[in-house]
This record gives sequence, C-alpha cells and structure tokens, in this order.
Amino acid sequence: MEAQRRAESPPLFCYLREPHLRAVNPAEERVIALIEPTAEQLGYRIVRVRLSGNRRKRLQIMAERISDGHMAVEDCERLSRAISPIFDLEDPIQGEFDLELSSPGIDRPLMRIEDFERFAGYDAKLETAAPIENQRRFKGVIAGVAGEAITLTTERGDVILKFSQLSDARLVLTDRLIELDLKRAKAAEAADQKNLNEGNDA
Repeated sequence: MEAQRRAESPPLFCYLREPHLRAVNPAEERVIALIEPTAEQLGYRIVRVRLSGNRRKRLQIMAERISDGHMAVEDCERLSRAISPIFDLEDPIQGEFDLELSSPGIDRPLMRIEDFERFAGYDAKLETAAPIENQRRFKGVIAGVAGEAITLTTERGDVILKFSQLSDARLVLTDRLIELDLKRAKAAEAADQKNLNEGNDA
C-alpha cells in the first residue's frame, strides 16, 4: 500500500548505532528510531527500511508480526495508520515521497542476528562489505550462531562470518522454505480466525 507525504525541511538527526543492515544511511536510521516504538507496541517488528529515488522518493518499510512473522494486508494498513501521524509531525524525509509497507516475503532478508538463529538449517546468501580471503559472496546453510559469529556450511566447508562484516543477507528460496512459509501462513490464519471468533462471542 502507498501513501504520499511531504516534508518541508530536512531532518537534523544522525543515528549512529545499530540497526546496521536494517538501514544503510542516517535518513533510514532516523525513520526506524521514530516508528519502531509504535510498531512494537502494536505487535510488529520493523525488518528493514529503504529510501530510494531522487525527484520522487520511495520509502519502503518492511515489517512483520512479532508473534508469528506474518504480515497481511490488514496489518500493513493498521501499521500505516499508526505511523502516518509520526511522519506528519516529525518530517523525517525531505520533499515528497511514497510510503510503501510490505511483508518480508518468503526469501526474506536477514537483518538481525536473531534472524540467523531463527532460520538455522536453511539456505542463505551472505555478502560482506569487504572481501574475506578474496571473496565477498557466500552461499550455504546457516549451521549456527555464536554471539555475532555466523557459521555457514558451503560446498567448500564451513565459513565463519561476523554479523558486523555483512552488507547484505537473505534466505534462498527452496522447497523446504516454501513448506515452512505455508505452515506459518496456515497457523497465522487459524490464529486470526480464532481471534475473530472470540471477538464475535464477546
């Protein structure tokens, strides 16, 4: 879903700590800092924020429900209604922009160390900011996580990468991952139906 916003002055803000992969510049970090408390109160996790475009900017906010990782159209609408007043008040983006809220998708990006723990045993593609032994791109199965060290089992053996070294990471679409997503979607649908029935009975 999309909505238009206009900011009259540039934000005077610089957020230098995490979220690391979730944002790649101060403007995106600023957005996360502003909307994350509201999103968490509503039960949503901000997965990633990306600002693109020149004349007409596009602000993509990727989110998911904390409870089950699902994100339906109704969830996008609910979160959009909650954060729109924040954009109106704070003007974090200079000029006009299109706001796009979306789910992470099946072959989702891995933006937190917790994501690697959650999807241990699944295939992933990782890219580092700087070459490691003349290599920046790695593909394999997430074998485990210890602190910020991620072990990836590749065709050439195990590779250990630090989370802070990564510039990009995402799951690889496989039959096993699709099966997991279908199970999760069915569980989320059952939970939504249960909540709806309980609401009607109240």
